[in-house]
Formats: sequence, structure tokens, C-alpha cells
Amino acid sequence: MFVDYAPKGVQFYYVYKALAHPGLHGYVGPVTLEERLMHIREAKRTLGTKIPWLCDNMNNDLKHATGDANNSEFVLDPDGKIVVMRLWSDPDALRKDLERLVGPVEKPTTVADLDLKVEPPPKTAPTGVVPRLRITEPMRPLKAEPLPSKHPFYVKLRAEADRALLGNGKGKMYLGFHLDPLYGVHWNNRVAPVRYEFSLPEGIRIEPAEGEGPKVEQEADADPREFLLDVDRGDSTEPVTVAFHYFACDEKMCIPVSQNYRIRWEVDRDGGRARRGPPRRGPARMIERIMESDADGDGRISREEAPERLLRRFDRMDADGDGYITREELEKRMRRPPMGGPPPDLVERIMSADADGDGRVSREEAPEMMLRRFDRMDADGDGYVSREEAEQAAERIRRLGRPPRR
Repeated sequence: MFVDYAPKGVQFYYVYKALAHPGLHGYVGPVTLEERLMHIREAKRTLGTKIPWLCDNMNNDLKHATGDANNSEFVLDPDGKIVVMRLWSDPDALRKDLERLVGPVEKPTTVADLDLKVEPPPKTAPTGVVPRLRITEPMRPLKAEPLPSKHPFYVKLRAEADRALLGNGKGKMYLGFHLDPLYGVHWNNRVAPVRYEFSLPEGIRIEPAEGEGPKVEQEADADPREFLLDVDRGDSTEPVTVAFHYFACDEKMCIPVSQNYRIRWEVDRDGGRARRGPPRRGPARMIERIMESDADGDGRISREEAPERLLRRFDRMDADGDGYITREELEKRMRRPPMGGPPPDLVERIMSADADGDGRVSREEAPEMMLRRFDRMDADGDGYVSREEAEQAAERIRRLGRPPRR
């Protein structure tokens, strides 16, 4: 969010950037600027807000220039200078900033005053019909470029690779073909199943190089069609092309469509993190989230790869000082309990579990000892323990006159 203040008032703007969690609520990443504008119109409809939106370009220049954070917040002065910057939006802190910069108001606006009528996302056909592909290994998004087509991309491709494929050229690749709900289409299961086929340069092997989706008894559904493939690309860095054949159907049409994507063996830093199935919790999941910053797949995070929120804690997490954060260093840090000992430093011990540096401790970051008290410490129930909530928890312990149990 951008906040622009001037002597006569304050103007708020939402900023549309690359999706942090493509696939969440069915929404998939757009491939054209017009589709990004469609997403903005959909956000206005579902959120019921009248705040104006700014749209990043398809190169994500604004996202990169402002730190690549997913929920950042900026306050600009009348000259356009950034005077407040947060990598994670904090409404209470923002209100205090505006009181300092512009002045207090007699009657602060509350969420209830806005009377927002949140609408559900569109649903074109039943979901939960085709089981989702179960993937246990961490995967990273690959750059997948849609090639020119006479039809809109009713279906979007998400391609991902595991660490082995990124590191030594031999491993697993995920292909997910996701219906875009903003086009209102569904799979027609009365026609031939969807089908993919690769065009491979010399030296690259993909098994199976062609395949088709499941045959489904239900007449229509909107579940993604997913495939897990074995890839051996040797030393080749040449991209591969995959064609996808399907029928795009709604209440008025059902047309055959064939579209192509060029997949590069490079991590898409703007690809976001897809959520397939229930998220894993605990330190192991947080380690995987942090390691997603390992863009070159060498098993280490360099300063150049680290997002800004991680840079603030880089030196503390780089235990051996070699300029890289490794999985072993993260695991050792996560095993260190933040609680225990005398209460005076309890807040800092709790907040030391904030591995991604966003100023809050999530369930994924919290070590096991803290998980037992997490719900009680998370006073507002948002799934995070903030510094203020940590201070409240520490005060409760002090009033009881005893240190936390080990």
C-alpha cells in the first residue's frame, strides 16, 4: 500500500503486484497487463473498497524497486519522498505515523465504519472432484513464458522444479494447469481429457514427455490438472516448450484450444509460493520458506539472493560468517528455544524466533515450546505473535511471579 499525504489530506492507494500465493481461492497469476487489470476489478468487487489501485507492470519493476515484499507499506510526503517504509503492513503503526506527520483526527475511522461487503470469489464449476497431486519435496517456480495465441489463456501453467533439478539437472518437475476463474470456464469431462506434449532440444529427457489428464465421471469440474515428471537435462540450459490441448467451456461456448509455453530452467523470483493442500506447520516449514530464496539452487542463500526482510538478520543467521545462510545454520537456530530463563529478557527471547524478520512470530516459526502457548499469546487470533502480544505475555508471567517452565 502507498499512502500519500499533503497539507489538505491523505490519499491511500492499493498496489497490485505479483501474486504471493497463486492458486489461493482459485486465483491464478495473470499473463498479460489486461489480465492484471481484470484482477484489480475483481479485487474491488470482492473487497468492496473504493481505495484506488496502482498496477505494477508485467516486469514487476515496482515490486523489485520496493523490496520484493508481499505486504509492504509506504508513506510518501508531498514531494513524493518515502518517509515511512514497512515490509509488512501494520495498521496501528500506520495510524501513529499519520498522526505524527499530518495530525490527529477527532473521530478515527474503524473497520466497522467502512461497511465493507466482502464478496466470495467466482466459482465456475465444482472443485474437490479430482484429488490434488501430493508433493512432499520443496519445489521452486520456474519461468514459464506463454507463447502467442489467438485465444485468451483460459488456463494458466505453473511449472516448478525440485532442488536436484535446479542444482544438478536431474530431478522432478511439476506441471500444473489451472483454470483462470475470471474467464468463467470449466473442464468439460464429456470430451477428450486434456493433453500435454513437450518439444525437447537434444540432450534433454522428460518422462513422460506427453500425457493426458484423468477421465472424470462428473460432467464438469474446475480442479487443476497436475503432473509430476522426471527430468534429466544434463548440462543443457536450453528451454523446453510444452503444448497444452483442452476445451474451454462455459454456458455459451465449448471450444478446442491449443496453447504453448516456453519453460526456462531458471527460478521465477516473482512466481510466489503455491499452497497445495494444508500447509505444514512448525520450524521445518519455516526453514523451507526461507530456503525458497535460494535462487540458484546451490543449497545456500547469498546476500544477493536474500530478500530485504532477511537481510536485516543475515549476519545473525550466517553463523559461520562465510556470507551464506545454509539449511544447517537455520536448523541449528530453530532448535534454540526462545523461552526459558529469567523473565526480563523474555520478550526478546520470544521475538528471536522471528526468522523472516517481519516483526512477528508465526506458527511456522515458533519452536515447539512456544507452540504450546501460542494460541494464548496470539491475543487477536491472527496467527501471529507480535511484539506487543509478546510484551503482554511477559507481563502476565511477571505478575504470576515465576519464570516460564522449560
